[in-house]
Amino acid sequence: MDINHDILRSSGNKIQKSFSSENFINKTKEHIELIAALLSGIIILITWTMGNHLSDSLWVTFHLIAFAIGGYAKAKEGISETIRTRKLNVEILMILAAIGSVSIGYWTEGAILIFIFALSGALETYSLNKSNKAISSLMELQPEEALLINNNKEKKVPVSELKIDDLILVRAGERIPADGIIVKGASSIDESTITGESMPLNKGDDNEVFSGTVALDGTITIKITTKPNETLFQKIIELVQSAQEEKSPSQLFIEKFENAYVYIVLGVVAIMMFLPYLAFGWTLSESIYRAMVLLVVASPCALVASISPATLSAISNAAKKGVLFKGGVHIENLSSIKAITLDKTGTLTNGKPVVTEALFSSDYNAMEIMKAVGAIEKESTHPLAHAITSYCEEEAGSVEDIEVLDMKNISGKGVSAVALDKSWKIGKADFVGKDAASEFRNGAMTTMASEGKTITFVQANDKIVAVFALKDTVRETTKRAISKLKDNGIKTIMLTGDNELTANAVAEEAGLDHYIANCLPQDKVEHVKAFRDKYGNVAMVGDGINDAPALASANVGIAMGEGTDIALETADIVLMKNDLSKITNSINLSSRMNRVIKQNIFFSLSVIAILIISNYIQLIDLPLGVIGHEGSTILVILNGLRLLK
Repeated sequence: MDINHDILRSSGNKIQKSFSSENFINKTKEHIELIAALLSGIIILITWTMGNHLSDSLWVTFHLIAFAIGGYAKAKEGISETIRTRKLNVEILMILAAIGSVSIGYWTEGAILIFIFALSGALETYSLNKSNKAISSLMELQPEEALLINNNKEKKVPVSELKIDDLILVRAGERIPADGIIVKGASSIDESTITGESMPLNKGDDNEVFSGTVALDGTITIKITTKPNETLFQKIIELVQSAQEEKSPSQLFIEKFENAYVYIVLGVVAIMMFLPYLAFGWTLSESIYRAMVLLVVASPCALVASISPATLSAISNAAKKGVLFKGGVHIENLSSIKAITLDKTGTLTNGKPVVTEALFSSDYNAMEIMKAVGAIEKESTHPLAHAITSYCEEEAGSVEDIEVLDMKNISGKGVSAVALDKSWKIGKADFVGKDAASEFRNGAMTTMASEGKTITFVQANDKIVAVFALKDTVRETTKRAISKLKDNGIKTIMLTGDNELTANAVAEEAGLDHYIANCLPQDKVEHVKAFRDKYGNVAMVGDGINDAPALASANVGIAMGEGTDIALETADIVLMKNDLSKITNSINLSSRMNRVIKQNIFFSLSVIAILIISNYIQLIDLPLGVIGHEGSTILVILNGLRLLK
């Protein structure tokens, strides 16, 4: 009952925190730009709907409020950037277009221009905040304090104060705060944050350990070998930051295009205001009127509508099928990938070891062995122990009634205990006797090890009676997904921190084109960059913290839905159902979306060109210009909405 009360109190505290006023204020600040954009849109809609029932002064007031709420952030950004760089930008163009629309009596037009631009800016800010959260998630996994040993006394100190050659103590279950080597003790180390591999490594004297990894079952003393700000884990953080700050060629092109577009439009408008008056005998009012019409029809409203609705429709379509895109640029880039690199554990495989084969001595009862082994391993927290217990309970039934006595955990080797009136040892070959282990069942260990399996031996009363082979199995959807990718002409490469033997076995089973084993996080980044140079456009699929830098370095980063928070935050695409075959479907959707966007851009630019020419030769007035401009916008939106199906 006490445990239940603790759980209830914990849950209550979480709920209270979630709904606290402070939390609400922080969330509001985080999304203030998006809230302002949506609020301005609502005001515009209300004003347009009730236009006939509002007085002129109230109608103008509502529009001014919409302008102020929706345009404040982008106006401030545009003016500040212009002052800083001494260059005009697209924000200034949108402000001038809105002012120009108002100056000739079209308040709603100006307000809509500001609303659309404010909304796109808010979404951009939201994406930036998500990137910053990815870094914060990594920071939280790095311990802030360490237990320093000085003159045989233990003292908690900030990790930042650690120096090379300092000795620190790490107990079972604790996260290692700095890179170093073990000088005393032994433990199974969970290095999934660094290598992504689910199988813990047994480490003892003189073995290297890394910050951010976890000592599972033994107390160890570590001698610091690296400064706290130069650890391997810190390098992962820096790699993610560096990759996220890099601008893609498309981004650079758009920035240059926007800059040129602003000056061209403003230059043509300025010419339009005076040249016809001076050269063609127009009245000054007519020239200014035509210039304002030009400013409105040349605004990028239709171009924005060419891309956004199509992109959002495609993203919505993909979401219904379990694929989450974090932005339009990622779904746009997906169709052009030429190679895809994939992590092994948790991506190609299920991420958890399972017993794939069990062999028993003919002199012993297999059910009795599994009952005893299942009961003993149930007492352990080791991932391999969990897998063995699950297998034994599935094959031999519940082990709850088996009494386990004198349980001992020999760190890095195995466990020993007494059960069913026998003394048992469960662990590695050298723990139960290497020679006897190699001879068991005519050397069955050699065959299973060659298949990339982890071998665990069982000894009863000094005689080996069973062997369990464990493996992280390939997902059922993996082979189908790899086959589809290869049919589309995409090279498939596995990047794994696992050893050569295991990597080769998985690569053959999955049908991959190529694999690279023994990859640390920085190695994966270097390989991804090399493949980008070779193939041009490369995707990376992963699920672990160690995959985050590579996910950020690839043209398109794809995370498995069951992956770590940092992988989900860093990736551009998330496969919510962990189904790799969804990638091929998403590539086809990306191709459709790119075709629709090209159609929309060509159509909208053609309409803008026709409207500009028609305005110049005085074939249209403002009402027709507005109809043409907004009509083209509606048409490209409807074309984009086709991607919902």
